[in-house]
Amino acid sequence: MNSPTTGLAALVHASVRRHGSEPALQSAGTSLTYDEMWAAAGQLARRLVSRCGNPPTHIALHARRDTLTYLGYLAALRLGATVIPLNPEFPLARNSAIVRAAGADAVVGSDADLCAELVREGRPVACAVGGQELLAAADRPEPGLPATPVVGPEDIAYVLFTSGSTGRSKGVPIRHGNVCGYVEHHVRQRRSGPGSRFSQSFDLTFDPSVYDMFVAWCSGATLVVPSREELHDPVDFINRQRITHWFSVPSVISLARRMRRLPADSMPGLKWSLFAGEQLTWEQADTWQRAAPQSRLENLYGPTELTITCTGYQVPDSASARPQTRNGTVPIGHPHPLVDHVLVDEDGRVGDEGELCVRGPQRFAGYLDPADNTNRFVQIVDGQAHPVEVSDAAPAEVYYRTGDLVSRHASGVLVHHSRLDNQVKLHGYRVELGEVEAALRTHPETEEAVVVVPEGTADPVAFYTGAESEAAGLMAHLQRSLPWYMVPSRYHHLRQLPLNGNGKVDRRALVALAAGRARPTNAP
Repeated sequence: MNSPTTGLAALVHASVRRHGSEPALQSAGTSLTYDEMWAAAGQLARRLVSRCGNPPTHIALHARRDTLTYLGYLAALRLGATVIPLNPEFPLARNSAIVRAAGADAVVGSDADLCAELVREGRPVACAVGGQELLAAADRPEPGLPATPVVGPEDIAYVLFTSGSTGRSKGVPIRHGNVCGYVEHHVRQRRSGPGSRFSQSFDLTFDPSVYDMFVAWCSGATLVVPSREELHDPVDFINRQRITHWFSVPSVISLARRMRRLPADSMPGLKWSLFAGEQLTWEQADTWQRAAPQSRLENLYGPTELTITCTGYQVPDSASARPQTRNGTVPIGHPHPLVDHVLVDEDGRVGDEGELCVRGPQRFAGYLDPADNTNRFVQIVDGQAHPVEVSDAAPAEVYYRTGDLVSRHASGVLVHHSRLDNQVKLHGYRVELGEVEAALRTHPETEEAVVVVPEGTADPVAFYTGAESEAAGLMAHLQRSLPWYMVPSRYHHLRQLPLNGNGKVDRRALVALAAGRARPTNAP
């Protein structure tokens, strides 16, 4: 995955030249060909320059699931600007803080009043452009615009803000050199092209959305954007929209199964099924494979800092070929080409189990706020990890610490166990909560399970979905496979587990429930 110097806009433009009349974007009842999408994005880019007085260099995008949002994203790239997606579900104060932290000099979106409010709250932003002004710009003549901007591999394509363990958002700048080679690799690997139809299940503030957009647009495929309501029934959406490439978090499988919407052979036209963002269990994989028997199913892994995904594993058709993992999850597989990794144990030694540390062309150079780089990078000398302080850009030879506990299976694949911050000490023993969760999921009437430990306690609390069971029965089930100190004494049944804005299980919400700081909103 060599990193080109052309940038994302140039890769899309190459598709426009090859596939101009093919459908590129389908959203909210609107369908645009590659020629139409490129032209409309160009007009929006020209309007931004005219409205702001100068070409904006950092454009915050109020990222709704509408056509204008995707045209705005492409317009920003056509200007060589950095895109900063804002989640419309976030409070105004949070989005305003992101606008300020990213140094945005324009805010773009379909809601003109909200964009103006973000400007007022997020100063010193130069201008807000939104609503009818942008819609009118799509067919209004404006001054000329180069076909593609001049950008290099070190220029930043987009900045995403992750939640961070401190509760303060951390800005993750991803450069064109990080993402372009990755996209080109996956275009080849997915064999996508005209006729392929990609889902867009992720919000634009979650980095797998970049995969869907640009693996589609750099190959001549169609990006199909579902509404929030359509995401509640993925099987119907996939069949009705003739989706060939599906990508989502595994929680979607559990939701569809709970709704009894995943019968065998229910998605016969699906060709590729990709999952990332959280652990994929073997049970989830089996359920999805039965429903989409012609689909190639892959489990992908990667934090935002490593550009979308950095490892992958194709689920074998034969159960006998599947490696057994101690937590019942599908392996995260092998690293992508040119990705170099080591596993570092708690004593800093490189081995076959420990924190996954990664370097290579996909690794970002450091957080937007250099203070967030503290303890995030290491160098390896003679099999030993040594911390590296990074105040500007991390040198290519150092590794990024993912914070994920990973082991190397006997078959050679990598297996994800837990976040290191999900490792706890109970009664003097180190416990991986993921192993407790895996054991609880084996109960015949349990579907999903999450175990948390409220701060300041040594009392694990289990939350689960499926049929409600007596706590004594659940404890007895766990005691058959776990040592006494790993067995929770408290169990809470929920209709479904709470999810955060990215569709992942919201562990913070469950910790608050366990500590009595919140009340369940979806208990039976």
